[in-house]
Amino acid sequence: MKKKSFIKGAAILGIAGILVKLIGAFFRIPLANFLSDEGMSFYQTPYPIYNWLLVVSTAGLPAAIAKSVSEKLAEQDAEGAHKIFKVSLILLTIIGFISSLLMYFLAETIAVAVKNPLAVYSIQAIAPAIVFISMMSVYRGYFNGHQDLIPYGISQVFEQLGRVIVGLSLALVLLDKGEYYAAAGATFGATAGAIVGFIVIFLLYEFKYKEMHIKTGKISWEESKKIIKKLMAVAIPITIGASIIPIMSIIDLAIVMRRLTEIGLSETANDLYGQLTAYAGALINIPQVITAGIQVSIIPSISASFAKTKYDELKETIRNGIRTALIIGVPSSIGLSVMAKEIMYLLYPMQKEVVASASTILQILGIGFVFLSLFQVTSGVLQGMGHQKTPAKNLFVGAVLKVFLVYFLVGIPSLNIKGAAISTLATYFIACMLNLKSLNKTGFLEIKYKKYILGPVVSGVAMGIFVKIAYYALQQIISTNLATVVSIGLAAILYFVMIFVTKSISIEEMEMIPGGKKIKKMIKKVFHE
Repeated sequence: MKKKSFIKGAAILGIAGILVKLIGAFFRIPLANFLSDEGMSFYQTPYPIYNWLLVVSTAGLPAAIAKSVSEKLAEQDAEGAHKIFKVSLILLTIIGFISSLLMYFLAETIAVAVKNPLAVYSIQAIAPAIVFISMMSVYRGYFNGHQDLIPYGISQVFEQLGRVIVGLSLALVLLDKGEYYAAAGATFGATAGAIVGFIVIFLLYEFKYKEMHIKTGKISWEESKKIIKKLMAVAIPITIGASIIPIMSIIDLAIVMRRLTEIGLSETANDLYGQLTAYAGALINIPQVITAGIQVSIIPSISASFAKTKYDELKETIRNGIRTALIIGVPSSIGLSVMAKEIMYLLYPMQKEVVASASTILQILGIGFVFLSLFQVTSGVLQGMGHQKTPAKNLFVGAVLKVFLVYFLVGIPSLNIKGAAISTLATYFIACMLNLKSLNKTGFLEIKYKKYILGPVVSGVAMGIFVKIAYYALQQIISTNLATVVSIGLAAILYFVMIFVTKSISIEEMEMIPGGKKIKKMIKKVFHE
């Protein structure tokens, strides 16, 4: 099962990611209910800039660390793998520290530039998080290179706990002083969480995973430069590619607000932007953490197979990666689109006017999720094979298209903020198709369309039809919110059954996920006894 170990790693990160989102729900949902749309805009404004600086600090190098470490381990060079870790830790600490300083001291300039000057406190509050996340990402990359993602997942959960407890507490305490201070308190939760997450993964490395402590002796400057040069060759293209998504958010922030003002919606521009990012966008991020986990997990697995020239194993890993992306992406897209309004009303019962508008945005973004999931996984595959520049180029093409679409579509009064969502959908579709084309050119893409594509699509469509019928039927006998929860739960069970009926996944393959053996026994007991 070692050749399929990336699925286990992806499942660990997926479970951790879901826990993180559930914990985060105790943060974002109350925050969105007691802050106004304008208050949420103060909270949300720092994140496009913060995410971009975070990408510069952490996106490419952890992936490069994981790839390089897995290659060294494939060559039985544990000492070389640990040297990469030590050099990377120094490098990321310096980069993270500089990024934190830049964001903190340029906070006022940034806030004024995006026409939201009162967001300055939120920007300053979140700035210190970057240096701690940078250091934490080195440990995560090193563990990922060993294809052990349990410490990665544990640190994520503790990071989110710190964020929620500190952020929500400060937001409530500071609310009487003004929403801009409350929003700053909420964003400081990200800094507190980063500190907690770093401490947890540091302690795990120091005390639980002592076998990873390899004596390397003093690393010469020449050797350090060689390691950095190799890391940068992998990291820079990945960083550029990963930077494009935060840059797309900055594009939204810069263009959307201006275009809304130009079409006469200046009084509601902040409210509409909040609906796009804090309401609809936040829900897309829930299933996205699972597909992001696949991308993170698949890179070292692909790298190890590629380094050993085990091409049959490589092809199988690629097939399983794409199949997993579709098994998750298809039902997520259909579910979010079909049940957008019901989900919004369930989560934000005190914001009924906002929900009516934001649910339409969620429907559009939901359609695009399957393309995002495929783009993420195929990017991980290409990066693992050494084609780091390719996903960046493909996403750049989509981002250029987005600039024109955002400007044109948001400027149509009948579309307004929905135009930004449509542009995001188009971006992910183009980038996904270009990635699949690039992967096909490598000669390692061999897909069984009936099993890997048709099966998840048929299962997803059946689920989508069922969930709507079930909701309307249940609504007649129980409360609306309970009908939403029950119908989604029943639909999830139906989809789980359907992926076995359509042979999208076999019972034997359940062993690839944590706890899979127990699930396999339960399934066999239900269907064969």
